[in-house]
Parts: sequence; C-alpha cells; structure tokens
Amino acid sequence: MDVVKEYIDKCVKIAKRIQNQESEIRQAAAWFAQTILSGRMVHVFGSGHSRIMVEEMWPRYGSFPGFNPIVELSLTFHNLVVGANGQRQAMFLENVSGLASRILRNFDIKKEDCALVISSSGCNVVPIEIAELFQAKGVKVVSIVTALHSSASQSKRADGKKLTDFSDLVLDTGAPNGDAMIAIPGMESPVSPGSTVGGVMLINSIKAEVARILTEAGSPPPALASASVVGATRAAEIFESAYDEHAHRLAKL
Repeated sequence: MDVVKEYIDKCVKIAKRIQNQESEIRQAAAWFAQTILSGRMVHVFGSGHSRIMVEEMWPRYGSFPGFNPIVELSLTFHNLVVGANGQRQAMFLENVSGLASRILRNFDIKKEDCALVISSSGCNVVPIEIAELFQAKGVKVVSIVTALHSSASQSKRADGKKLTDFSDLVLDTGAPNGDAMIAIPGMESPVSPGSTVGGVMLINSIKAEVARILTEAGSPPPALASASVVGATRAAEIFESAYDEHAHRLAKL
C-alpha cells in the first residue's frame, strides 16, 4: 500500500473542503478586519495542539498585528510528555471549569473585539467556556472545529454543549472523525492527523483576506517579512514596527 500517496490524496480532499467554505472565510475576515480597523484586537485561543493554529495567525513571517494570541502554557506546554508540565496535566486542566474565566480576566474585552477559538473536537471545557464568555460580552466568535470529529464526540460539559453552540460562525478543518487519516495493516489505530492541514489553510486564507480588506481601507498592515525578501535592514524595521503596534494595541486590553 502507498500510504504516502494516500495521505497526500486525503489532504487534497481537505483542501477542497476548505475551498467550499470561501463565503464563511470571507465573513470571518470581514469581522476581523473591522475589529482591527477600530483599533481593537482579535483574540485567538486554542488549547492542546490547537495552539499551532494560534501561533500560525501571529506572530510569524507573513503575519501582521491585530491578533491577540492567547496561549496558556498550562494547557499547551506538553513537549516534555510526562513528568512536570506533562501531557496528562494539560489534558486534565483543559476540562477544568472556571479556568477560562481566570484566563480572560486578564483582558478588558469590548464588544468591538472578535474571537477565534480553535478546538478539533469542540468538546473540551476550557475552549467552550472561552467562547461562551466572549459571547456573553457581545463579542462575535468564530470557531474552527473538525465537524465529523465534533459530531461524533461527547462534550465534557455537564450540559452537553459544545464549542459550536457558542459560535457565530463555524469553520470545518475537513479532517475525519478521530483526526488520524491512515490505517496501517497490523496497527490497532490510524496515524497521521489531518486537522492541522485544514486548520492552517483556514488561518492563512482568513489572514490573506483580512490583509486585503485592511489595505483597501487605507491601512496596509506591516506584515513580518524575511530578510531574503525585503533585505535585512527593511526586515528589521518591519519587525520593530509590527511589534510596537502589537504592544500599543495590547496595552488597550
């Protein structure tokens, strides 16, 4: 069996699923751009491996200020796997009710803000409560979930509500239930997840559309650029300018 070809073929199908959500992507970008143009920020949250999508939005090459990456280390710093700061603790904490309110207590949230919450299953307590708290403050919430996985999973909340229940707009990564896409004969469980592929495509599609809207509104964002593209001096200038803008926006929060 050609598992390499199979995985790539399934990623192509994910790309087609993302393509079919163009109108939803444009809507999310329109909301986000309006928040950024008003001088506020789009709060981006994800626990566990959903942290990848948060950091994909900002800061990295080809990204720009206007997004507040909320990466709670107690929920995401699990590269040690076991021992102190291990995966067991992170998985436990992301289902502790009340932690979300302590996280958001650090920010002065206004209804002009927007939020992007990422959770493949959409069933863990902290991301759900994060979205619920944002909506309670009048903030529009966009969520990224894996639709097939979420529908097949049971919420960890006592009332059974999921992230999608507190979302104004839902985007689907296009990955399968369980995320892993390749079954190997002789192995009990499949390997090679797909949600990150779809999630990163969604993030960067939104990012591109937000940049277009901001630029056409007369406020082209300072996108972080490599020295190999714009030269070392200009790259350094852009980095400093972008980080200064981020600091000034964050100070309002």
